[in-house]
Amino acid sequence: MEKQDKMVINRLKRTEGQLRGIQKMIADEKSCVDIITQLSAVRSSVDRIMGIIVAENLKECFENPAENEKLQNQKIEQAIKMIIKK
Repeated sequence: MEKQDKMVINRLKRTEGQLRGIQKMIADEKSCVDIITQLSAVRSSVDRIMGIIVAENLKECFENPAENEKLQNQKIEQAIKMIIKK
């Protein structure tokens, strides 16, 4: 497993732990503000993970371009759309 993959997996596990914590907060009837704060942190975490994955894919496109220029451009366009969609 590549270093980047391990980093993404670790971030996902941390986010998973945050989500479990939020479930417990809801079960323990914690304040709405505290729950929303934690949900916002999870959203930010997921956004960062998405950014890392898209950036890594773009980097791969530039470092190892596809033989077919049209395919290469399609991959780059797809990555750009994923960034904009975010």
